[in-house]
Amino acid sequence: MKNIVSMRWLLARMYEPDVVIADCRFLLGQPDAGRQAYEAGHIPGAVYLDLEQDLSSPVSAHGGRHPLPDPTELAKRFSKAGIGSNARIVAYDDQGGMNASRLWWLLRYLGHEQVYVMDEGFSAWQNAKFPVTTDVPVRIPSTFEAIVQPHMLASVQDAQHASANSSAVLIDSRDARRYAGLEEPIDAKAGHIPGAVNYFWKDVLGADGRWSGVEALEERFVKLGKDDAIIVYCGSGVSACPNVIALEEAGFSNVKLYSGSWSDWISYEENPVATGNAEANKNKNV
Repeated sequence: MKNIVSMRWLLARMYEPDVVIADCRFLLGQPDAGRQAYEAGHIPGAVYLDLEQDLSSPVSAHGGRHPLPDPTELAKRFSKAGIGSNARIVAYDDQGGMNASRLWWLLRYLGHEQVYVMDEGFSAWQNAKFPVTTDVPVRIPSTFEAIVQPHMLASVQDAQHASANSSAVLIDSRDARRYAGLEEPIDAKAGHIPGAVNYFWKDVLGADGRWSGVEALEERFVKLGKDDAIIVYCGSGVSACPNVIALEEAGFSNVKLYSGSWSDWISYEENPVATGNAEANKNKNV
């Protein structure tokens, strides 16, 4: 795996000077829970990056529930956290890699290649009796230069285009019930973008909670062509990121994130909404 590292990999390298560990724990609807968990104990040296405060812009009319941060602002935030352009960043959370994958995607979007997600997460680290501390590190500011990679990002217009004329495969990363519109605990409308196929992001993980290997991921996406244009979305551009990583691991080369995702899509009254499972059943291979 190119983008996923084991806990033991990090344990062996955690004190190397170019390694920055980022704690990305966050619970939706409990905005302080992640920071409180960090303060109660974290991997030594880890800096805390908050999904809403650090890795999103303030919510507005469009852009979804976790709008993409301004690249210049984000680069400043990374610099302040001691993440320089030469750093190797290892991100972890306790949510199956969902929030850590958002940081992975943002760093890659700003042109930073050396970023990894730690497999399993903080609870597994703690259960393995690996070192944990409550000390908050003093980070010396560094210089992070953003080189934005626009080809990684899909706009609402790209999603509309893909929905209307199949110019790209739309992948919905939410669970099957939300995709089908049977329930919607968060957003104002239920359903999915017409034409989208459902690949629930948690299926990138095996039954043991670890990331599936490359062969299993290739098998998961076997119905898709490696060169197909693919646009991945979820509710707000967070849980789609593990699917983006999984697609890259499986050898797909033309994958974009629709960062605004479903919560942005429904902010435009004219955008159609589909319900039911026709596309999922037709294309499901999980």
